Amino acid sequence: MTTEKYIGAIDQGTTGTRFMIFDNASNLLSSSYKEHKQIFPKPGYVEHDPLEIWRNTDYVIREALNKAKIPFKRLNAIGITNQRETTIVWNKKTGKPIHNAIVWQCTRTANICEKLKNENYEALIKEKTGLVIATYFSGPKIAWILNNLPDARVLANKGEILFGNIDSWIIWNITGGKNHGTHVTDVSNASRTMLMNLKTLKWDDDLLEVFKIPIDILPEIRPSSDPEFYGYMNFSDVKDTIPVAGDLGDQQAALFGQTCFDVGNAKNTYGTGNFLLMNTGNKIVESKSGLITTVAYGIGKNSVNYALEGSIAIGGAAIQWLRDQLKIISSASESEDLALSVPDNGGVYFVPAFVGLFSPYWDATARGTIVGLTRGSNRGHIMRAVLESIAFQSYDVFEVMEKDSRIKLKSLRVDGGASKNNLLMQIQADLLNIECIRPKTEETTALGAAYAAGLATGYWNTLKELKEKWEIDYIFTPKLDNKIRLKMIHYWKKAVSKSRGWLEP
Repeated sequence: MTTEKYIGAIDQGTTGTRFMIFDNASNLLSSSYKEHKQIFPKPGYVEHDPLEIWRNTDYVIREALNKAKIPFKRLNAIGITNQRETTIVWNKKTGKPIHNAIVWQCTRTANICEKLKNENYEALIKEKTGLVIATYFSGPKIAWILNNLPDARVLANKGEILFGNIDSWIIWNITGGKNHGTHVTDVSNASRTMLMNLKTLKWDDDLLEVFKIPIDILPEIRPSSDPEFYGYMNFSDVKDTIPVAGDLGDQQAALFGQTCFDVGNAKNTYGTGNFLLMNTGNKIVESKSGLITTVAYGIGKNSVNYALEGSIAIGGAAIQWLRDQLKIISSASESEDLALSVPDNGGVYFVPAFVGLFSPYWDATARGTIVGLTRGSNRGHIMRAVLESIAFQSYDVFEVMEKDSRIKLKSLRVDGGASKNNLLMQIQADLLNIECIRPKTEETTALGAAYAAGLATGYWNTLKELKEKWEIDYIFTPKLDNKIRLKMIHYWKKAVSKSRGWLEP
């Protein structure tokens, strides 16, 4: 009878929750996925039901184990990765949220952010957190909940409610919930709140005062890979045997899963949004060009790597929009064939600024735009323009990342659902004029969480051991004539200029 152990990874994303089981060679043994509802109460508002997300998490863990015929006791440890910035506040006695989760894409905190800018807090927040003032981050969302929900501030001051990004919510529930669940987060997730000081890696008193957030509702900040563990799985049928030991925000987890452990290593994830991260080692690199400085990961108590990040709100979500709202395609898998039905974009450019523009523009007044339409424009041209918009937005980030870091990137590691689209990846290589390398393991985000947990328990021993497991699926090399490339970039930037400043105060 085999006694081999495995690592489980919870990947809680914007559209659904997945549980994956990996063996010591990084092979995927089993996976289960379940979508959750997207809630849009008002224009610009985006919410999720935290209880639905937790039910789905429980479901996918059990289904993946059942599929592989693996009992709980064969799990060495659990790692967690999550949609970042999405904010939950819950009652610690009842375990029930006091409001739906406010999703990272939600723009309801625009007035709070504008007030912070008008009160000249931009420099302070940038210096302490590496972040810009934007609706994207958790701090303004917490403030909105405390300011707008009856009794929320009273409950906060009494210490009866807790805040967490999705990682904290999952860990609290999986380690017991209202029955002594652990209230923690890791350095990578904490760095997305606008409340953690990048240098001290602690909640910052000055920022808590700015946002009027009591420190008692915040989780304890721990390493991403924690040998002391966050706690143990505490279900009715499994107690105190499986450590919960890894926690990373989804984009940092993808960086970790791509084994980008060296300074200058960079990856781009093509999911609901696009997220390009470069490892800057133990150095905090300040961006002067609209990028975010963030924590990449922390291994144990005294080892933290930082990263430069370009965050793009709408990537693959633009393809979903064509499918669900415009009905131009019936499934995302049709996008490549439809885009290949035309030789080029026919002069059509699409800027998916549905919730404004994130890096490097940070323009909440921008809105989605299609320009260059003629009587000859067809579905294929629009589809191609949508795919190109995903690559163009990454080009904008790539351009300023090289400038800020003073590192000339020679290649880019790519992952995420849309990286399966060969045309999109070829367009990306052409626009960046460098190789884009897709790994054999597609689910690098979940793998990163698994690696963090496995390192904490000794299932894997070193970063070098993990690097040796990384394998290439395909290398996309640039093929586009440079004159055409520069012309396309010119018209893209012109299209972006048309989308900006659409909303007026």
